[in-house]
Amino acid sequence: QVQLVESGGGLVQFGGSLRLSCAASGSIFSIGTMGWHRHVPGKERELVATITSSGATNYADSVKGRFTISRDNAQNTMALQMNSLKPGDTAVYYCSARVRRNSYESGMDYWGKGTLVTVSS
Repeated sequence: QVQLVESGGGLVQFGGSLRLSCAASGSIFSIGTMGWHRHVPGKERELVATITSSGATNYADSVKGRFTISRDNAQNTMALQMNSLKPGDTAVYYCSARVRRNSYESGMDYWGKGTLVTVSS
């Protein structure tokens, strides 16, 4: 049993900042790559950022220079610091993680239920 829970979403004005968090819990042996996606109704889900277990990061062009992804391997948590927010950043943000539940099998992907970020103009 593995669960991912996002938190930190809310309403923010143009140019403001928010920090999203993702906490993984349950039967966890190790966590590989973690990431954030976002979704707006009527549009395809978009990859926002990823971070490997060793800390290597990757960002969508639309958020480079504004968002920073990080993780705490000891606590099985991940964060997304979002600065200089724009109305186009409005979306439901989802946390994901590649999780190994034991040492005998490869990891599987798990997803949180999402947290809403709304940026007003």
